[in-house]
Amino acid sequence: MASVTDDAALEFPILIGDIGGTNARFAILVDAVSAPIEFPNVRTADYATIDDAIRLGIVETTTVKPRSTVLAIAGPVDGDEIPLTNCPWVVKPRGMRATTGISEVIVLNDFEAQALAVVALGSEHMEKIGAGEPEAGASRVVLGPGTGLGVAGLIRACGRWIPVPGEGGHMDIGPRTPRDFEVFPHLETIEGRISGEQILCGRGLVNMYRAVAKADGVEPRFTLPAEITGAALANTDKVAAEALELFVTCLARTAGDLALVFKSRGGVFLTGGIAQKIVPALRAPNFRAAFEDKAPHSALMRSMPVYVITHPLAALAGLAAYARQPDAFGVETRGRRWSSQ
Repeated sequence: MASVTDDAALEFPILIGDIGGTNARFAILVDAVSAPIEFPNVRTADYATIDDAIRLGIVETTTVKPRSTVLAIAGPVDGDEIPLTNCPWVVKPRGMRATTGISEVIVLNDFEAQALAVVALGSEHMEKIGAGEPEAGASRVVLGPGTGLGVAGLIRACGRWIPVPGEGGHMDIGPRTPRDFEVFPHLETIEGRISGEQILCGRGLVNMYRAVAKADGVEPRFTLPAEITGAALANTDKVAAEALELFVTCLARTAGDLALVFKSRGGVFLTGGIAQKIVPALRAPNFRAAFEDKAPHSALMRSMPVYVITHPLAALAGLAAYARQPDAFGVETRGRRWSSQ
C-alpha cells in the first residue's frame, strides 16, 4: 500500500458504496459538482463476493468507469481482509483493484458514513423528535437499528468534522422496570449476553416480540419485523404493540447513554429504514422520557435534540461529501487506503 495522506484528493470518477448486511447501495461521482449516478440496490445474497457485485452489478452496467472507490462497510475495518459483521462477504482491497479495474480503494465503517451524512444533509432530511436545540460545532452521535445496530460519534476539532467509528451496538443492555424483568429472561442471548443488537435491530425486534409473547404465555403470530411493526402501528396486536414500545424505550435508553458519552449537544441522530418506518412510535412519550431519564443529568438530556434522518440514501450522501472534499473531514485513512500511487 502506498503512503497517501488522509486528505489527498481522489481521482474521479469515484464509486461510493454503502455495504450493509442485507443490501449494498452504490453511486458514481463523475466529478466534484455533478449529481451522483445512482444504481438499484444490490442484495448481498445475490453475489458470492463484493468484487462480483461491483464488477457485474455496477462496472459492467455503465460506460462511466470508476477510477477510485470509497466503501462504507458494516463492520470494523482492520487489515487487508475485512469481513462484514452480518454478511459473508469479505472485502479484499488489493484483490478488488485487480478484479474491478479500480486503482484506489478506501474502506470506512458504515456508521462513519452515517456520521458524515449528519453534516452533509439539510434540515429537510431531518424529522425532529421532541424538544432541544442543537449547539453549533458541538459533538453529535448517530445510531441506527437495521440488520445490526450501528453507532458512531462526530466531533468538531481543528476546523474539521471528525467521525469516530466504533462497535457501540454491542454494548450490554439490561432490564430496568418490573415489566423488563418479566420479559428480559425470555430474550435470546449471545453467550449469555444481551447486547444492543439482541434487541435494537430487525431480528432484535423479533426477539423482543417472542419474549413478550412467552412472558404472557401466548403463541406468537408473526415472524418478520415488518409484520410486527405493521401490527403494532395499526394497534391490531397487543403483543406486537408492547414489543415495539419496549424496542423504542430500549433504543431511547441506548441513545441517551451514547449522548452522555459524546455530550452530544449538537444532536442525536437516528438513521436507517427501521427508524424511518417507526417515526409515529418514536413520537410517543416513552421515547423522550427514557432518553431524558439519566439522573443526575436529566436537564442536560432535555436540552439535546433528537432527529430521525429521513433521507433514503444518507450514507451515500455522507460518502459523497467526503469523496468530493476529503480535506474538510478528519477521516483517518492509514491502513484503510489502498493505492498504486
